[in-house]
Amino acid sequence: MSGTFENPEVIQEEVDILLIGGGMACSGAAYEIMRWADAAKAENGVDLKIKLVDKAAMDRSGAVAQGLSAINTYIGDAQDPADYARMVSNDLMGITRDDLAYDVGRHVDESVHLFEEWGLPIWKLDEAGERHDGSVDMPKLKDGGKPVRSGKWQIMINGESYKWIVAEAAKKALGMDRIQERIFIVKLVNDKNDKNRIAGAVGFSVRENKIVVYKAKAILLAAGGCVNLFRPRSVGEGQGRAWYPVWNAGSTYSMAAEAGAELTMMENRFVPARFKDGYGPVGAWFLLFKAQAVNANGEVYMVRNKELLNDYPPYGQAAVPASCLRNHLMLKEMKEGRGPIYMDTVTALAKLRETLSPREVKHLEAEAWEDFLDMCVGQCGVWVGENIEPEKKNSELMPTEPYLLGSHSGCCGIWVSGPEDVGAPTSEAKDGIPAHLPSGWNWGYRSMTTVKGLFTAGDGVGASGHKFSSGSHAEGRLCAKSMVKYCVDNKDMKVELDTPAEQLVAEIYKPVRNYLEFKDYSTAIDVNPNYITPKMLQFRLQKIMDEYVAGVATYYTTNDKMLAVAEEKLGMLKEDAEKMRAKDLHELLRAWENYHRILTAEAHMKHIQFREESRYPGFYYRMDKNFVDEENWKCFVNSIYDKTSKKWTCFKRAHVDLVDKSKLFKPAAH
Repeated sequence: MSGTFENPEVIQEEVDILLIGGGMACSGAAYEIMRWADAAKAENGVDLKIKLVDKAAMDRSGAVAQGLSAINTYIGDAQDPADYARMVSNDLMGITRDDLAYDVGRHVDESVHLFEEWGLPIWKLDEAGERHDGSVDMPKLKDGGKPVRSGKWQIMINGESYKWIVAEAAKKALGMDRIQERIFIVKLVNDKNDKNRIAGAVGFSVRENKIVVYKAKAILLAAGGCVNLFRPRSVGEGQGRAWYPVWNAGSTYSMAAEAGAELTMMENRFVPARFKDGYGPVGAWFLLFKAQAVNANGEVYMVRNKELLNDYPPYGQAAVPASCLRNHLMLKEMKEGRGPIYMDTVTALAKLRETLSPREVKHLEAEAWEDFLDMCVGQCGVWVGENIEPEKKNSELMPTEPYLLGSHSGCCGIWVSGPEDVGAPTSEAKDGIPAHLPSGWNWGYRSMTTVKGLFTAGDGVGASGHKFSSGSHAEGRLCAKSMVKYCVDNKDMKVELDTPAEQLVAEIYKPVRNYLEFKDYSTAIDVNPNYITPKMLQFRLQKIMDEYVAGVATYYTTNDKMLAVAEEKLGMLKEDAEKMRAKDLHELLRAWENYHRILTAEAHMKHIQFREESRYPGFYYRMDKNFVDEENWKCFVNSIYDKTSKKWTCFKRAHVDLVDKSKLFKPAAH
């Protein structure tokens, strides 16, 4: 019997493995998992039931939904996984887990080779060194084809349909009968007999009046990072425009935290410098077109302000300084009145004409537009609307509002078990870690969190950035193998939800009940003293984060007093969030995204509060601790959340280098 908005249908389903998400990580897991599941059935007689659930549709789900013009992580034959781990560490100011980065580095190329096999067009160099896009038939990468590199790690693609291609392979491998789209998972459920074990998840359809309660032995939580946590630069009619996907609502971090998983580096954030107003990508312009960013006077600020890099040894001394430090130099220009900042597209294209063949020049001029058409159509709209031709007029750059993520140039996320064969620590050198948490960097299953049976990948994995699309896919594949092994090892285990289905349904539908109970109190349904709309509550959250937790309003600065104000206001916001309304299924989705954002915001604030330094200048500054303290704070800041008391516990874990980093740096000038 189909449900109504007032009384939704409740469906209960039991599976062995539940995949939550439809982006690159879950697509990787979906592609990989059946061959391991089939092997388990053949070898052990274990017939695993597997289900993938996505709140969107896999074809255009996740950060790659709009497409890409490059794959940002491809190792190739000129580098090795250790080189990759060094790069990741330096760009994230020295605090990453080499075991996780190295493991991605040794598996990522296989994912890229699969993409090409499935039909993704990849640019190649011919024997004369000329560039050809993916429309030209040339040897595949796995057969010795030479990719066109825009940077040391990046290769160019024709990628408007990148996600579509990857999703098609995932759906074919997993089978559409194992995939449910348009189901938004909003809560994880622990085991009644072991609170540190996962037992299931609950969500609702965003198209039909139904709630689904799942039991599962193993869950992959890979629902992206967090966007619209801070007030965006694009407001009003441009509210939905952002650099990272607006549907990333912190669900990965918040649901994991409520389940008891240990989070790591939640103070980290990414503030990309992008084309102003359209959030268009800059990577191809910097790396492929060799353009430079200049101030209003035409000066290259990375040259003008290069001495500032010496204030942050050794990270400022790398051949490519950390991303946050490049922002740091840009912000100096803006604060001292030498803005706007421009991408010097005119000079870059003029120089390319001097060295390339006419065919290559014509192709690159077309690529200047295709770069945006592949992955950020809105930026083309800005160029057209402002009469910008890149060969004739430069375009403004602007640092964006902050984003939380673990797969791009950021490393916040969840503490996970790593590989066992790279020499990672097996014990913990720091005191103050809650006794129930594992010691060391691996505890049996790759990518399992500190909650038994709960796995993550992509943006979910903390302390390991720069995975991008290909690395997230590879991590999903690693998870698939681990989850099957976990289920085989625990084939006789029976999980039991610690919360009755009726209570879960009541919690999920509370915003609907708020609306139905009070909607007739006022003549205008949006103006009512008994509830708040999700849109208005999100404005409040963004205002708090922007003004007190180092958003654009304060040039990314905060201090202990401002953080204390934020803590108080977020506490009140959590109380008021209980009175959110949902007049339809779309508002119910927005309400639950807000719940997830609020908890993620609190984690971010608590971690910045706990870390008494400014580890990421250019991304945020604690002005009362405006320095990098290598002696006391070159460590992981981790945390756990108690959903009963609603309190956070932050603590340190020791950082250890597994790969020699010294070859990255030159001596500081002072």
